[in-house]
Amino acid sequence: MKDIQDNLNLILDEITTVFQVLDASEIRALVQAIIHADKVFVTGVGRVLLSLEAFVKRLNHLGIPAYYVGQIDEPCATGQDLLIVASNSGESLIPLSIARKAHSLGVPVAYIGSSRESSAGKLADLTVLVPVSSKRCETGRIQSRQPMTSLFEQVLLLLGDAIAMAIIEQEQLVPGELWKCHANLE
Repeated sequence: MKDIQDNLNLILDEITTVFQVLDASEIRALVQAIIHADKVFVTGVGRVLLSLEAFVKRLNHLGIPAYYVGQIDEPCATGQDLLIVASNSGESLIPLSIARKAHSLGVPVAYIGSSRESSAGKLADLTVLVPVSSKRCETGRIQSRQPMTSLFEQVLLLLGDAIAMAIIEQEQLVPGELWKCHANLE
């Protein structure tokens, strides 16, 4: 059995490899779209949705109204809002259906995933390409030794935190004042 430290080092090395190849201009475009949106909606499934839920929570801490699709208090989406679709393959049925619905309503769609040629990638107004292997087993992607699509989910979680930091910097938010939007009944 491998030492746990070996596994941790492998995970960190893989994440670092991905972050070194992400296109900063794509991330900046997503940051701008988030800042200029009235509301931000996200959709994904499984562990991807868990990463997105953490991002929604952080956006709300920044004073940006954000929701995951299906949330009990989800408001109406309009053309002034933004839908972020995260799907490694870009073919996950539920996020893709929601993206199509948003597109039909004139809601801008941002896609975070591994394939511009995917159904979600072709539908999106902007894309952040995360070129990691997916369940579709495409060539030319960063391969992971972790199970299934763990690498994509980890990168998505950390990317959300990096985007939040960029928003804090650009909007000149005072970190100590962000606590006013933090849950206080805990």
